[in-house]
Amino acid sequence: MKSVIRRKKPNYVKSTPEITAENILNRQFTAEKLNEKWLTDVTEFKYGDSEKMYLSAILDLKDKSIVSYAIGHSNNNKLVFDTFDEAAIKYPNAKPLFHSDRGFQYTNRIFKAKLDAQGMIQCPVPPLMDSRNA
Repeated sequence: MKSVIRRKKPNYVKSTPEITAENILNRQFTAEKLNEKWLTDVTEFKYGDSEKMYLSAILDLKDKSIVSYAIGHSNNNKLVFDTFDEAAIKYPNAKPLFHSDRGFQYTNRIFKAKLDAQGMIQCPVPPLMDSRNA
């Protein structure tokens, strides 16, 4: 008796150019005024024997201040969405360039819709430059 083992099909949608916008920031990491350019990322911290926690933060490039942040035990969409939602509540009229890597949270359709609803322009790192972001 023989059986055929098939590779499981991935159950995700590949990001498209509409979702992963152009890199408008182009490594110009200075800003003339507050809320002009925001950067974001998630950082993993290890503590104890094998525990991990994740910090998601948004930084304003003008004065290098933290606009908002969230801490969690999972690197997931909720962590990034909570960080973004806090920033949107604190600065409802802000329309910055929003710079990130091309992580799954930032290329998510829901996240893109959140940016659009706030009138923000997404400018992620180009794919070949993601390694510089690490």
